[in-house]
Amino acid sequence: MSKQMQARNTPGRNEPKPPFPKQHQEGPGLESKLDPRPRYKAEAYRPAGKLKDKVALVTGGDSGIGRAVALLYAREGAKVAISYLPEEQSDADETVKAIEGAGGTCVPIAGDLTDAAFCDQLVEQVVQQFGKLDILVANAGHQNRKKTLEEVTDEEFDRTFKTNIYSYFRLSRAALRHMQPGSAIIATSSETGLFGSRYLPDYSATKGAINAFTKTLAMNLLDKHIRVNAVAPGPVWTPLNASDAGETPDKVAKFGSDSPMGRPAQPEELAPSYVFLASNADSSYISGIVLQVMGGETTGG
Repeated sequence: MSKQMQARNTPGRNEPKPPFPKQHQEGPGLESKLDPRPRYKAEAYRPAGKLKDKVALVTGGDSGIGRAVALLYAREGAKVAISYLPEEQSDADETVKAIEGAGGTCVPIAGDLTDAAFCDQLVEQVVQQFGKLDILVANAGHQNRKKTLEEVTDEEFDRTFKTNIYSYFRLSRAALRHMQPGSAIIATSSETGLFGSRYLPDYSATKGAINAFTKTLAMNLLDKHIRVNAVAPGPVWTPLNASDAGETPDKVAKFGSDSPMGRPAQPEELAPSYVFLASNADSSYISGIVLQVMGGETTGG
């Protein structure tokens, strides 16, 4: 096989690298408007029925990491529900189409996770639809960069915490009313929860809270045989960053260029780690970890 053919057939070798076209969106942002479009289909991935007959709820499943996770879960045999903001309906429609095109089942549920009542209603709706809930992926996130702490308003701080960590807590509480032994809870953390981030004080704080809550909940649920883990991505090409109010089009064009791999991850590169942590065939002895998927960035330990 020629080197050119090997490069084409090696996952990760041909992912888009910055600089990207200069761009910016108003929040919450749509994946359909990103250039280049994020890659989520994971065509090199080979499913093995690891989640057959499971029911999964993926928040933020309309786009980005959530979309890629929802699709791989469906390809692994799970029935999937996704939640998203009403403004993201067009992206959610594409996710549903992709899952159904792969022979899967997807129920889209629109709502705002900062609303405590919706978190409860969301879980109950999934259980009513499918009769159970085996996997919760608390993935939805909110961020806006700020140059100084003075620029972080109480309202913004509140919204970031309610979206990123309150919803994780509320959804977990609601899900545990229905989850049976062998179930799994997975949260999306971030490298900012490990290193901090100069311009994301509130977002970084929520990700640190997610890490601590994950470890605590994992210990709490050991006797119930329910595993709890988190995934900490580095930079990922999703609408979250292009719609960050503190980012300029120039900075969006260079997003991920300071990663050791010189580029942001594509959502399809993150999704297999969520399959791994959801699958009892793969990770039955793993609970309480924050799995780092950071493109070559390393931490101690």
